Amino acid sequence: MTIHVDERPLAPARAPLISRLLRATGPSTGAIAGIVVLCIALGFTQPIFFTVGNFTNLISANSAVLILAVGTTFVLLSGGLDLSVVAAGAASGVAFCLMLQSGFDALPAVLATLIIGCLFGALNGVLINFGRIPFLVVTLGTASVFASLALVVSDGKTINVFDIAGFQPIYSFMLGSALGVPLLLVLDVILVVAAVLVLKFTIFGRAVFAIGSNREAARLNGINVQMTSLLVYLISGLSAALASLIQVGRLTGAAPTFDGTLLLTVLAAVLIGGTAYSGGEGGVLGTVIGVFFLGIIQNGLTLTNVSSFWRGAVNGAVLILAVALGVARDRGVFRRKKLSSA
Repeated sequence: MTIHVDERPLAPARAPLISRLLRATGPSTGAIAGIVVLCIALGFTQPIFFTVGNFTNLISANSAVLILAVGTTFVLLSGGLDLSVVAAGAASGVAFCLMLQSGFDALPAVLATLIIGCLFGALNGVLINFGRIPFLVVTLGTASVFASLALVVSDGKTINVFDIAGFQPIYSFMLGSALGVPLLLVLDVILVVAAVLVLKFTIFGRAVFAIGSNREAARLNGINVQMTSLLVYLISGLSAALASLIQVGRLTGAAPTFDGTLLLTVLAAVLIGGTAYSGGEGGVLGTVIGVFFLGIIQNGLTLTNVSSFWRGAVNGAVLILAVALGVARDRGVFRRKKLSSA
């Protein structure tokens, strides 16, 4: 009896449906679809949603989150994580208010605050890259240090600067507009465009992606991994200081404590925007979409009078969903690479 063997090559196994869907739509398309659905739903149910005043509030409330998220995007792209960014922002804001109270003019106080933020970030970068301490340990520890510094120098009190002359230029900027466009939105656009250009068209930007994809391969290709990573954490500290200046401008003061859910919001926005938690994939434009998506959710909760106590739960659930989708996407990419190499 003759046995016939089918020698035709086996068809490659099909990836799970969710992985194929995510590859087809891209990492940010889910957030864009969510934004469209939310806008339609809120537009029909909340007449105030599509008003200039509501969108102005939306921009103002999320500007600091956006700047923190842009800095965090750099860190995640490099394969790291900065848990101290919110505490660094709180300490920078307190330092800024104390300088104004001491008689500093607005510009010197702003520059000094930005330098303080850079020093906070550089401290993380040095300890991680030259002290060879894991980034989770370093940034968790410095978060506690920065939070304590804010409490010590402020004596645990909220510092109000509304009546101080040096604060008035900051306050005028927060309320100002150019050709009907809020100056705060102009600042956000400038910072986002600058971050996109740095990541796409500079040697440093390519190095950030390279060390996030494979740190050892980047080193073998001549990239100064330690210095690149240090600069990434310095950018994160700078973004914390910038965000603190905006918060002081909005709230006319600074508190030594900070909102614990803010870090969760920032991380969720970056991951929803498509930046991989494992590094090397993503970008700032996706982060902008993630911030806008979460901002509309929070805006919708406010307009529908849902208790603010639920905001942390919503952000946590969205963060878990974003990471789960990222894992599914990574598994799809891994499966595709494995099949193509077989």
